[in-house]
Amino acid sequence: MTNDEKSLNFIEEIIEEDIKNGKHGGRVLTRFPPEPNGYLHIGHAKSIVLNFGLAQKYNGKTNLRFDDTNPVTEETEYVESIKNDIKWLGFEWAEELYTSDYFDTLYGYAVKLIEKGMAYVDDSTSEEIAAAKGTPTEPGKPTPYRDRDIAENLRLFEEMRSGKYPDGAKVLRAKIDLASPNMHMRDPLLFRIKHAHHHRTGDSWCVYPMYDFAHGQSDSIEQITHSVCTLEFIPHRPLYDWLIDQLEIFPSKQYEFARLNLNYTVMSKRKLLQLVNEQYVEGWDDPRMPTISGLRRRGYTPGSIRNFCERIGVAKRENIIDVGLLEFCIREDLNKTAWRRMAVLDPIKLTIINYPDGKEEMLTGENNPEVEDGEGEREIPFSNALWIEREDFMENPPKKFFRLGPGLMVRLKHAYIVRCEDFVRDTDGHVTEIRCTYLPESKSGEDTSGIKVKGTIHWVSIPHAKTVEVRLYDRLFNVENPAAESDFKATINPESLQIIEKAYVEPDLLNAISGKGYQFIRKGYFTLDTKSTSDRPVFNRTVTLRDTWAKELVKTPLL
Repeated sequence: MTNDEKSLNFIEEIIEEDIKNGKHGGRVLTRFPPEPNGYLHIGHAKSIVLNFGLAQKYNGKTNLRFDDTNPVTEETEYVESIKNDIKWLGFEWAEELYTSDYFDTLYGYAVKLIEKGMAYVDDSTSEEIAAAKGTPTEPGKPTPYRDRDIAENLRLFEEMRSGKYPDGAKVLRAKIDLASPNMHMRDPLLFRIKHAHHHRTGDSWCVYPMYDFAHGQSDSIEQITHSVCTLEFIPHRPLYDWLIDQLEIFPSKQYEFARLNLNYTVMSKRKLLQLVNEQYVEGWDDPRMPTISGLRRRGYTPGSIRNFCERIGVAKRENIIDVGLLEFCIREDLNKTAWRRMAVLDPIKLTIINYPDGKEEMLTGENNPEVEDGEGEREIPFSNALWIEREDFMENPPKKFFRLGPGLMVRLKHAYIVRCEDFVRDTDGHVTEIRCTYLPESKSGEDTSGIKVKGTIHWVSIPHAKTVEVRLYDRLFNVENPAAESDFKATINPESLQIIEKAYVEPDLLNAISGKGYQFIRKGYFTLDTKSTSDRPVFNRTVTLRDTWAKELVKTPLL
């Protein structure tokens, strides 16, 4: 099925109807409006793919607008990380904007509402305001300041702006309906006092707009045609529309879709920040984190994340997506792009007793057998002393064990067929060496032995082996919904990281390309860690070759 043949999601249906009717002159302008108070995660990726994807599909544009209205939690570091993540995902924004660009305009809008009698300054505490709002079944009550006259409200608001009052002394509220069934319409806060240094405007402002006031008005200033939000903003939409109507500005419209909920994961920035600050993880880019930077460091590709976001689709109701689908998408991608290499993580020595001592030869292997040209070949040194995986030998193998055991034969990948003749134990009785003979006429690609074996194992030549560190990552949590637990940190998977300080790899892996995926044959997909050094190479496992958690891999889109 081509992209054109796919059924439209409900937002695409709205856009196509708007274009058909000539609304906004057929123009499509979306926006991605992150708050720079943390790193983006996989849930943000869904919003990025949706907003930028809609613009691309309908020859429109997307603005990147930072919602920087809370100077206490926002940092330039987060701004830069957000921009890097969007570019890495493969998208370019039309304009880079900041809500702080509009502080003067937003202040003017607030003055206009006061002048219309639709906003007032309230001296009540936050607790008093919350109590006066009532409950969903009981109407709110006016505070003593609701009926201040326009002139007094204008003077007080200007004094708030000039820095006369401390934090929390006063707020500006919209004057709407204290009996509204929608609690967001019961005289919501528009501006609050906050004496804090802003990462862009410095100390120029000490009053800052609330999100509900800044959001819709910023959309309107930019003339956003389709403002796409997640479902939790549905109750905010009447206020979004009310403010635009009262201010008589460009009528941007808000549309809501289901956010991404992923099992075995937490998405709350607050919880993610806890993991970082309390050192449960190495940082925001820890490969176990659901952040885009963490996924990138782990070896996920932009294409796999875009594919995942497209597969889960755009829905109007909340559901939980199995993280196995995300893992399937990266396996699917890396199977076609990752170069194959051999690495032994739990080594035991194999000696080929009839292969001459000191003899070496260079064998060849395709970089990627899944593509037509194999993406070229690399040379693999071979000798009579090899490392193999300990699990590939059993002293007393059961039936249908197609690896090495006394008398059993197996093919060495890209090399020869070998037969286990005997083995050596240490003083503690542990097997330390496997002794084999090889069939010289069984060389891969030139085999004239006529012997067929059922098993193939990987290996690394001991004289040529290079030592690297390997980090085996797994899911950070061992329950499906850690956010629902009373202490989500108590559900952290103690096996989420296993470090192998000394693994042996074929020498070509010392030339590993940063950001590229490699399949360690039979072991999984790996990538060079971004903090790896030439004297201490580190490889991160992106994902296992098969899903070891789910009973059945999801291979179809979730609609």
